[in-house]
Amino acid sequence: MIIVLKPNATKEVADQLLSEIEACGLKPLCMPGEERVVLGALGDERRLGKLRLESHPMVESIKPILAPYKLVSRELKQENTVVDLDGMSIGGDTFAVIAGPCAIESSDQYLKTGEAVKAVGASGLRGGAFKPRTSPYSFQGLGVEGLKILKDVSSRLGLPAVTEVVDVSDVGLVNEYASACQVGARNMQNFRLLKELGQSGKPVILKRGMAATVEDLLLAAEYILSQGNPNVILCERGIKTFETATRNTLDLNAVPLIKQLSHLPVIVDPSHGTGVRDLVVPMSKAAVACGADGIIVEVHCNPREALSDGGQSLNPDQFAAMMHELEPFVRAAGKKMKSSANN
Repeated sequence: MIIVLKPNATKEVADQLLSEIEACGLKPLCMPGEERVVLGALGDERRLGKLRLESHPMVESIKPILAPYKLVSRELKQENTVVDLDGMSIGGDTFAVIAGPCAIESSDQYLKTGEAVKAVGASGLRGGAFKPRTSPYSFQGLGVEGLKILKDVSSRLGLPAVTEVVDVSDVGLVNEYASACQVGARNMQNFRLLKELGQSGKPVILKRGMAATVEDLLLAAEYILSQGNPNVILCERGIKTFETATRNTLDLNAVPLIKQLSHLPVIVDPSHGTGVRDLVVPMSKAAVACGADGIIVEVHCNPREALSDGGQSLNPDQFAAMMHELEPFVRAAGKKMKSSANN
């Protein structure tokens, strides 16, 4: 339920109503705006009946939140959420570019790649320390050693770094080393993991599941927000369809649709979305054009030797060319690229 207060409602009035909402067994929310204060009540809205809020002299209007995802919904919050990753903003008027290898293989490999992407304007690093792979015989990542490399390179380059968390027991560990936790497609509906991340407060990049609808993704995000963590970034990374020419079908329809339904920032993963190196650049441009707040791209200093996803990874020269080609698209979209080259 959304409760809009009149312009002359005082903070004391808002606090009193929030206390009454909580006393009814509902979760109270307060969203102060420039002109009015908006209150929220989450839970069984029938309990609000006894408060008779519609007759309160300071209540302007009351309306239900129709979407099943309450906290994520734009019905509850009209303003776009901007998430801060240790100085890198995702959302608002900036276009973020997060780049790096699929997997951290060594300190030398990660540092070389990090230096290359920073030099041409990447605003953040990616790199997997824990790698959930389809085959149990594929490279599974360096684990804790990979996290230490991630933290070291991130600190040396002055760039925030994101990495995937795959298990509830690793949330605290990953939070210690990374600027944000990434939830991969396979774990999008791992609800215990989502709740743990919600309680941690750390920024989360939540990737869309391989067969998930937009509503599934938004409800997964709701799990995180419902535990008190508003710092969620949604990621469109392609879904499984009957098409076999590409690794996945990158559903860019989802980006403007999610923007209509939710206030959360949305980024695109053109690397996993296509699985084809030559398609990464054009789909990155398309991501800008359809309203994405950023991209997360796989870059490797030597893709031919990559232990994971070499076929979809750009080399440093290709990434540099892409960054140059993206600039006019970003400007046309009314955004600016936050360059880290001079950090």
